[in-house]
Amino acid sequence: MSQSIDQIMRLAPVIPVIVIDRVEDAVPMAEALVAGGLTVLEVTLRTPAALDAISAMKSVKGAIVGAGTVLDPAMLEGAISAGAEFIVSPGLTDNLGKAAVASGIPFLPGTANAGDIMRGMDLGLDRFKFFPAATSGGFPALKALAGPFGQARFCPTGGISLATAPEWLALDPVLCVGGSWVVPSGPLDPARIEALAREAAALSRH
Repeated sequence: MSQSIDQIMRLAPVIPVIVIDRVEDAVPMAEALVAGGLTVLEVTLRTPAALDAISAMKSVKGAIVGAGTVLDPAMLEGAISAGAEFIVSPGLTDNLGKAAVASGIPFLPGTANAGDIMRGMDLGLDRFKFFPAATSGGFPALKALAGPFGQARFCPTGGISLATAPEWLALDPVLCVGGSWVVPSGPLDPARIEALAREAAALSRH
C-alpha cells in the first residue's frame, strides 16, 4: 500500500463522509473536494451507487478514496475490488479486523470504548475512528479514553460540524475529524462543496 493509515489521517484536518446516490455525481464531487483542499474522501457503502462511485472518484487527480461503513469481510472484499485505498468501519469485530489486517489495506476501525480500543490493539492497530463522537460522550470521553492508550490516535466522526471541529482538532490524540457537512445532501452543487471544503481544509490542528 502506498500510504499508511497514519499518513492518510494527517493529509487534511477533515475527511468528508460521503453518502452518494448518483454515480454521475462522483467525479464532480471529488474534483470539488480536492480543489478545496480535502484530498482524503470516505465514500460510505450505504447506497447502491457507492462502489461504482469509489471506482469513478479514483480517476480524480490527487484524490485518495476510501470506503466507509464497511461491516464485514464480504463488504471489505467488495470495497477493495472497487479500488478503495483505505477502509473505515463504524465498529470493530474480530472477523472484520482480522480480514482487514490480512488484506494489508490501511484500516480505520470505529471505537467508542476502552474494550474496542484494546481489541484493535490486539490486532496491532493504533489508529481509530471515535464514533459516534458527539453521542459517545464527546470531548470528555475521548480525553479520558485516550489517557490509558498513549500511542492511539483518533478521527472523531459523528455529529461534528464546522463549529465544533476546531475543539476536536485541538485535542492531542486527534489527527483529523470526519464530517458530512462538507457534502450537503440535495442536488450536487460543486461550487458550494468546494467552498465548504476550503473552509474545512483551513482548520488548524493542535
